[in-house]
This record gives sequence, C-alpha cells and structure tokens, in this order.
Amino acid sequence: MVDKILILRKLADLEAYLDQIREFSSLSLAEYEGNWKTQRIVERTLQIMIELSVDIAGHIISDKKLRPPLSYADTFRSLHEAGIISSELLGIMEKMAKFRNIVVHQYEKVDDAIVVLILQRNLDDFLAFRDEIVKLLSESEE
Repeated sequence: MVDKILILRKLADLEAYLDQIREFSSLSLAEYEGNWKTQRIVERTLQIMIELSVDIAGHIISDKKLRPPLSYADTFRSLHEAGIISSELLGIMEKMAKFRNIVVHQYEKVDDAIVVLILQRNLDDFLAFRDEIVKLLSESEE
C-alpha cells in the first residue's frame, strides 16, 4: 500500500521549491549567464525538485511492486508502463532526469539556454507530475 502521507509530504516539498524557483522564471539568458549565484540556486533547486520527483516515483514503484528502474530516467518509464503517468509526461520527466545527471555528475557543461527554457516553459511540468500522482492516490482510496 502506498504511503500516502509520505508522498503528500514530498509533493508539498516539491510545490514549495516550485514556488521558490518561480522567482527566477522571468530571467533572460543574458541575465542568467551573468550571475553565477543565480545559476547555482536555480540548478540546485531544479536538481532537488527532480530528485523529489524520482523519490516519489520510487516509493510508488516499490509499494506497487512495479518493474525496478535501471536509471533515474527509467523510474518514470516504470510509472508510465503501469499507466500512472502519461506518455507526454514520461518524455518530459525523462529529460528532467537526464538534466539532473548533467548537473550532478558534470558530464558536460550545463547549457544555460536549456536552464532558462526550463524556467520559462517547463516548471508547470512538475505540477502535471504532482497532479498525476494525486490522481493515483485518490484512485487508491476508492
């Protein structure tokens, strides 16, 4: 059985980080590139948000005995295979997980243009993830 209280707490944390990072959503690429402190705050906050999403997914995968994921990105594929998240959200969250790996492991330099695009166009994807998880939780009550 899914630990609803734990997942709801993590979703609340995700929303709090989302509220904080929105402060940076109107930055231009030039403003972002010119401020290393902002870069650090934004990259770290996105990392935390992605890791919270993976953690939430991991709890659901474990509780529902879904296919164990092979990577961060595969975590969302496992949810998709179980019909928990949509194909569209799967593609978005897989990209977010790969972005997280670049930030954490520094495989390559973080592309500032991608970060600004995430800030301007993709923050609501975390709300879409939240909504699909809340839907799952409400269905499990029935």
